[in-house]
Amino acid sequence: MKILIVNPIIYTSETRNIKKANTIKDTMIYDLCLAFQNLDNEVVLAAAEDFQPVNHESYPFSVVWMKTKLKKICPPNVLPYCPEIKNIAKKGNFDMIITSEVFSLNSLMLVIRSKKNVIIWHELAKHNKIFGGIPSRIWYNFVARIFYRNALIVPRSSEAKTFISQYCNNVNDTVIDHGVNLDKFTLFTNKDNCFVVSSQLIKRKRINKIITTFADYLKLYDNNTNLYIIGDGDEKNNLENLVKSLNIQNNVHFTGKLNHNELIKYLQQAMAMLVYTEKDNNMVSIVEAIAVGTPIITTSIPYNASYIKANELGIVNDNWNAQDLYKIAGDDKFIKNCISYRNTVSTKNKAETFLNLFINRR
Repeated sequence: MKILIVNPIIYTSETRNIKKANTIKDTMIYDLCLAFQNLDNEVVLAAAEDFQPVNHESYPFSVVWMKTKLKKICPPNVLPYCPEIKNIAKKGNFDMIITSEVFSLNSLMLVIRSKKNVIIWHELAKHNKIFGGIPSRIWYNFVARIFYRNALIVPRSSEAKTFISQYCNNVNDTVIDHGVNLDKFTLFTNKDNCFVVSSQLIKRKRINKIITTFADYLKLYDNNTNLYIIGDGDEKNNLENLVKSLNIQNNVHFTGKLNHNELIKYLQQAMAMLVYTEKDNNMVSIVEAIAVGTPIITTSIPYNASYIKANELGIVNDNWNAQDLYKIAGDDKFIKNCISYRNTVSTKNKAETFLNLFINRR
């Protein structure tokens, strides 16, 4: 089967000033394309050229870097507009097209041209706030209802399913979350006396809350435990100063941003990955932790939280504290549950599910 995957935003950028990465091989969409390719499909990934990596790379599938237009109205980091997708779809003669988001000019162009072979992989569970949310409300209430009637919509979470079902009747019951390459993220159950954070160091991630809670844990339970903070961002200096003010600099280690090979070692060894975000959708870092057998402590904000709670893959608590750290460190049932669940999060599983949904709908 010849498959086009349209994912203009390869990775998250908080601002319009997109910082180019060295590689896209550490991204979720790359591993999903690889999974389709390994299932004997011909794959083409269409992405915005704003996210083209600094280094020249070769890939086992085709990658088309699309120019983005009308950047003041359609910022590439939130709402990229890539008009050449029409020609790519037309000339490619694709059997199946997977495009990201209902609220997308790219998705609209594709469903108008190719209604029967398009799957819209939808993540958003609330209105986009750009221009006060007015374009989003108009889009879902009118554009989606009229033009998306024949396209198959596959939600990425139960929250996304509930949201988009208000506007579209053709939402599939099957939820396909982000996946992870299990060939890279291998299982490891011998945990060290440490926790890990894998995140941008920005305000909404509330890393400061994690640090102060970890400081409480050191005082109450075990002052030999380490916390590894993986990532970079505007808040790094403030966070380092917080660590010094709490006098826990011997226990907290800032590694900077790491590639997958380096990241995996820290994820594998941790007793838990810690998340205290106040705003997020599906978090790939959570899936990566589960894949290596590392439980999660998180707020209920990420859409992953619903299945973490349902399958006891960690602890979901909007105000988690030192007692939660102690609980997860002393109970290996969470690790066992991650082991049982990990095949569910594989990119191979996600690709097979997409293919089955597409074949059955025809």
